[in-house]
Amino acid sequence: MEYRLDKYKLLEILEQWHHFLRKKVHLIACGGTAMTLWDVKPSTKDVDFMVPNISEYNYLIKVLKDLDYESVTGYGWLRKGDVFRFDLFPGKRIHTTELLESPLEPGQHRLLKEYSRLYIGILNEYDLIASKLMRGTGVDFEDCLMLVKARHEHIDIGLLASHFRELASYDIAEDRIAGNIDRFIELLREEKLYE
Repeated sequence: MEYRLDKYKLLEILEQWHHFLRKKVHLIACGGTAMTLWDVKPSTKDVDFMVPNISEYNYLIKVLKDLDYESVTGYGWLRKGDVFRFDLFPGKRIHTTELLESPLEPGQHRLLKEYSRLYIGILNEYDLIASKLMRGTGVDFEDCLMLVKARHEHIDIGLLASHFRELASYDIAEDRIAGNIDRFIELLREEKLYE
C-alpha cells in the first residue's frame, strides 16, 4: 500500500472530485502538497489545501460527505479505506497561521490546473515559506531550504524576511517564532544561498 502521494496521483483524485462538483471550487495547495506541486518534492504524505472562499469550502465539505469522507481531525477529511487525509483550511488560514492576503488575490498563487468546476492553484513561495517557518519544525526548515534551492531566482530573501516578520507580528506566539526567520537566513548563508 502506498503511503505517499505524488503529483499525478493527487491530480487523479482531484479530477474525480471535479466530476461530482456542480459549482466552482477554488483549491490552493499549501504545505507539503504545494512543495510536491511545485516539483520540489516527489511526493507528500499529507494533502493540504486552502479553500479561500468560505461558501465554496462549505459546499466542498458537503460534496465530500456525500462521497463518504469523514472528519477525522479539525481540518482533516478521510474516506474509509483510503490512506490519504485531506486537510482543508477555510479562508486564508493554514493551521493556526492567517495569511496577510487571500491566496486568491492576484500574485498570491500560481494556477496549476483548471477544470470547468475545479480550480487548482499553488500558494506563492513567500506565503509557503513563511507559513512553514511559523510552525518551525526541522522538516519545515528542510522544506523551505529545498524550495529556495529550487526557486531561488523567484525569491527575494529580504522581501521574504520582512513578509515573515509582518505575518509573525499578528501571531500570539510572536516572541517564540520571531527568531525562526533569522535561523533560516543563517541556514541559507551556510548553504551559500544568501550573502
